[in-house]
Amino acid sequence: MKKPFVIAILAAGVAATPALAKDGDFIVRARAIIVAPNEKSTAISGLPGSDLGVGYSVMPEVDFTYMATKNIGAEIIVATTKHDVTGRGSVSALGKVADTWVLPPTLTLQYHFAPDAKVRPYVGAGINYSVFYSSKATPSLNGALGATTVKLSDSVGYALQTGVDIDLTKKVFLNLDIKYIDMRTTARLTSGGIVRTAKVNIDPIVAGIGIGFRF
Repeated sequence: MKKPFVIAILAAGVAATPALAKDGDFIVRARAIIVAPNEKSTAISGLPGSDLGVGYSVMPEVDFTYMATKNIGAEIIVATTKHDVTGRGSVSALGKVADTWVLPPTLTLQYHFAPDAKVRPYVGAGINYSVFYSSKATPSLNGALGATTVKLSDSVGYALQTGVDIDLTKKVFLNLDIKYIDMRTTARLTSGGIVRTAKVNIDPIVAGIGIGFRF
């Protein structure tokens, strides 16, 4: 068999080789995510029959994964999302009552199945710490209660994850990812000397699709 023919066969074999996971690999993924809350709240104190809802958000996200072994990795996500807060029940006529930004760094420990295959599913579990910032009342809330400041307490909870990486090239792959985050906060509405509170369970599903790169 002639050398050029042998070289061509070997080159074709290399091109077909999946992106093999190795100890010490760093993985970077860029995703588009949708954050869909599964929210419920207590009544706002002093406003019987009231309720609060939290809207969904679509934003970009970046995450970084370090592969300690071929199967085990640790992922941290970097993203921030903006959400509308709406009045329900006895305050539903107010519509949107506030908006807030959320910074939810989430660290998960992952197990990657079939790390040497072209299609590599994984599962993960970890912890989330969510910071709510730049929360503001809307004109409708200010009109109903007077000038009102809105503050939401930080949240600490668990996170569950599943996803899959699908090779596009040796270093680049498609990623699909879904997380459930245990997220709870207390909304504090201060109007003059009156403080009204409501406990809100947000508990979002975070679904993402994006591209990953292995280094």
